[in-house]
Amino acid sequence: MKSSTKVSVGIIGGSGLEDLLDEANHIQVGTPFGLVPSMSIGKLKTEKVAFLPRHKTGHTVPPHRINYRANILGLHQVGVERVLATNAVGALTQNLKPGSLVVPKDFMDFTKLREGTFYDEGRVAHVDMSYPYCPEIRSVLMRAGERVGQKIWGEAVLACTEGPRYETPAEVRMLQSLGCDIVGMTGVPEAALAREMQMCYASLCYVSNMAVGLQNRQITSELASIANRMKPTIREVLIGAIMSLPKTRNCVCAHALENARL
Repeated sequence: MKSSTKVSVGIIGGSGLEDLLDEANHIQVGTPFGLVPSMSIGKLKTEKVAFLPRHKTGHTVPPHRINYRANILGLHQVGVERVLATNAVGALTQNLKPGSLVVPKDFMDFTKLREGTFYDEGRVAHVDMSYPYCPEIRSVLMRAGERVGQKIWGEAVLACTEGPRYETPAEVRMLQSLGCDIVGMTGVPEAALAREMQMCYASLCYVSNMAVGLQNRQITSELASIANRMKPTIREVLIGAIMSLPKTRNCVCAHALENARL
């Protein structure tokens, strides 16, 4: 990897955010786990940023088939130390409505088939997840939302399901009884894999729908219209957060492996 491609901040997002960066160049990164979707390296105001389309350009990869290990390692290989992710979620509580912004504080993993660690073989590592999301990035996302007049929910628990189907009414009731506030199909194992690479990671979620039971049916085209409406706001919050990141990292993420290996 040429040094000119080195960049310390990355965004993982869905389709529609590809034009977030100015003066963007596209690069292809290979990893031991496979190729990464074509990344954009460009400018966000004065900051050099990498953008990785989680579902590939055109939204062609479903959530359960995303190569999460390749994506995180690929960002690491180009120098990324901080990752700001965006995720579409459903609301599990009436306190949230379509269009609400959420920076989750914790998550529960209900996925089944995903490769969730870099430590399958050789030396074992058990990373601490007492703070599942980077406190520094969470803080700048919250403040960036306030500056643009957006209320951001900061105490939510994200439930991540396998997908690509939506949850059943019984599953939604279970998630609610366990204390989850939002549900989505991405974000896990991204957060844990980033921690294993000692990368900072936090998510800016937008509510695209109410979970089944809080509304009658899940209609994907309606969800897409909410996403399109939210894109300008998401861009504004991401820009404000990235411009406010401390120059040096002072969080638990940067030292996650110090006491994790056996």
